[in-house]
Amino acid sequence: MRTDLSFSPLAQIETELLAVTAVDTQAAKGPDVRLQPVLLTSDEAVRAAAAAVLSSGEYKAGTNEAVLLHAPAGLKAKRLLIVGLGKKSKATVHAVRNAAGTAVRYTKPRTIRDLTFALPEDNSIGLLHAMARAAIEGAFVGDFDADTYRSERKDVSVHSFTLAAPFSGDQAAIRTAFNEGVIIGESQNFARTLVNEPGNKLTPTVLGQRAAQMASETGLKWEVHSTDKLHELKMGAFWSVSQGSAEPPALIVMKYEPEGVTDGPVLGLVGKGITFDTGGISIKPADNMEKMKYDMAGGAAMIGAMRAIALLKPKVRVIGIVCAAENMPDGKAQKPGDVQTAMSGKTIEIINTDAEGRLVLADGITYARRLGATHLIDAATLTGACVVALGMINAGAFSNDDATFEKFRSALSTSGEKFWRMPLADEYYDMIRSDIGDIKNTGGRWGGAITAAEFLHAFAEDTPWIHLDIAGLAWIEDNKPFIAKGPSGVAVRSILEWVRSYES
Repeated sequence: MRTDLSFSPLAQIETELLAVTAVDTQAAKGPDVRLQPVLLTSDEAVRAAAAAVLSSGEYKAGTNEAVLLHAPAGLKAKRLLIVGLGKKSKATVHAVRNAAGTAVRYTKPRTIRDLTFALPEDNSIGLLHAMARAAIEGAFVGDFDADTYRSERKDVSVHSFTLAAPFSGDQAAIRTAFNEGVIIGESQNFARTLVNEPGNKLTPTVLGQRAAQMASETGLKWEVHSTDKLHELKMGAFWSVSQGSAEPPALIVMKYEPEGVTDGPVLGLVGKGITFDTGGISIKPADNMEKMKYDMAGGAAMIGAMRAIALLKPKVRVIGIVCAAENMPDGKAQKPGDVQTAMSGKTIEIINTDAEGRLVLADGITYARRLGATHLIDAATLTGACVVALGMINAGAFSNDDATFEKFRSALSTSGEKFWRMPLADEYYDMIRSDIGDIKNTGGRWGGAITAAEFLHAFAEDTPWIHLDIAGLAWIEDNKPFIAKGPSGVAVRSILEWVRSYES
């Protein structure tokens, strides 16, 4: 998708479709309340073209509610699309991101290939440069569809997206934010593309190849290792997951080392890369198992984040590690009751082979620390228990360090993603103590997301660490106005902003 930035008056922009935003200002209810939605532009020609539909009462400017006007009088645009941000008191920069995605998705099935989206002119929502970045991110998110392998796939993509900003704004800051948004949106979609691939197309080896290609193109240092390296490093936990598959594992290492930065923190990004998860010997039910191709979404998030980091060039050193494997029920697969020795030397009693993600992450976390990481963040589609606890609204977040987590919490105000911090405590760790070894790979049904986090905590130890359980948000179950059903690319934006918070 081509992108451009314009500071021209909206009425003068020649485009197939001009999208503008509106808010619902109604604060009270009752028969005498007749406040109409307010268009967030000062362009009088646009306001005049939209006046009739705004005063009709038919359009409420609800969140992502859209109405299309053809041949709007006084405009050079062929169509005018109005997208609602919802109640004015609740409109945010994130609402602008979704509105841009809604505009893109509205045009796609209507074979409209060129679109201009006007930034809201309302300082109460946010600064123009913040809205510019969010809008271009939302446009890329909206343009993605998951129908990659349809034999008669039609091109319904938006070919050109122009962001229109007020001439009176800080043009340099808006342009910088716009360029950042392009990089971030493309990086999130890169992660989504990886997650969308079927298990027979994206094996651990192929995931390593895709990561290596991206790293080469963006200037990252990289290494991709397999079975021999796992044995050399004594990654018994990681290897135990992959030993049941005919496909070899891949240990993907990406390094970002900015010029002139030789001290300060080294951030370790560790992702779960299970390219297909049958559950192993503790095999999953057949229903919905096809979705288990998405079990590498945490690894994809790290690869996408590393792409954005390489292109945005923050002044902080970063190591990205993805532990990729298939979890299969072969005759060589590990069994419940087996005891494995992790890279750290800790022994792990395998209670359930479907609790495999924490095993690969355990060795990934240890390796990141060995490579010099002073702060850690991991991401994984780790537990169904987290989805039970938080639904598909928030992802889970855990941390052993308040200051480290506060940086992540602050990052969410920019990323717009929803994470909810959940507890850690010794009592939960007691639930995964093993009678035969050091630790069990599951503590049973109760508090399952927390005991999984405590398992990883045992390998992070005292290193400041954040764990993101993205199982509920990594796959969108139904089409939404601003994003298609399928992989979401969740956590790419948040991880990036967390990294940037450590810039020297």
